[in-house]
Amino acid sequence: MTSHPRDAPQFYLTAPSPCPYLPGQQERKVFTHLVGRRARDLNEILTQGGFRRSQTIAYRPACETCRACISVRVVVDDFKPSDSQRRVIKRNRDLVGQAQANRPASEQYALFRRYLDARHGDGGMVDMTVLDYAMMVEDSHVETHLVVYRRRGPDTAINGRGTGAPVAVCLTDVLADGLSMVYSFYDPAEADRSLGTFMILDHIERARGLGLPYLYLGYWVEGSRKMQYKAKFTPQERLMPNGWARVEEA
Repeated sequence: MTSHPRDAPQFYLTAPSPCPYLPGQQERKVFTHLVGRRARDLNEILTQGGFRRSQTIAYRPACETCRACISVRVVVDDFKPSDSQRRVIKRNRDLVGQAQANRPASEQYALFRRYLDARHGDGGMVDMTVLDYAMMVEDSHVETHLVVYRRRGPDTAINGRGTGAPVAVCLTDVLADGLSMVYSFYDPAEADRSLGTFMILDHIERARGLGLPYLYLGYWVEGSRKMQYKAKFTPQERLMPNGWARVEEA
């Protein structure tokens, strides 16, 4: 009889449901739990294999008739911002991001709520309560933190911290080979700042400063307008059937 370690991962398959990215498609996901002493190592392996983390779950698409979701990671050392991306950096020079423990706060949830209502009013997360948000941030068995962006203040040059209410927030995992942006949100009233793009650019620099080769961005979905922005961060690698393939330009 074959025996398995008690902490060996078990994988499960979800029932089909409407795809949130491509109309007329059905999505399914394969998932496993990230708990216990092997959670960090398992998350490393699965992320390199195209999985994403949500709380204590690692998942990846397993759709029967579609392969449009492709894992993307930016090649940090070779990345150089485009002219438009440099303008985004310049536009947000008055912001400073501070990495802190993954602890929820009421001001974060208020921003999260405004973001969902303005940008994802028909999405699956729109009904998340403050307790749901707290679970999203805290419920992790891997190395993770929040990067909270605030406006620069008179003492920022001394203490490295911004002032006032958060303008943007990103929940970020730290992996052996990179950073993984798990979920980010921002003030919808600050649309002119292109804060989603700015947070990616800032995380590329954070990964570079840590000596990490990659920034994991999740899934790029060809044909989905929601996901087209990820193709703009090149060079990048996309996970294909034969492994990670480098893409130089969008």
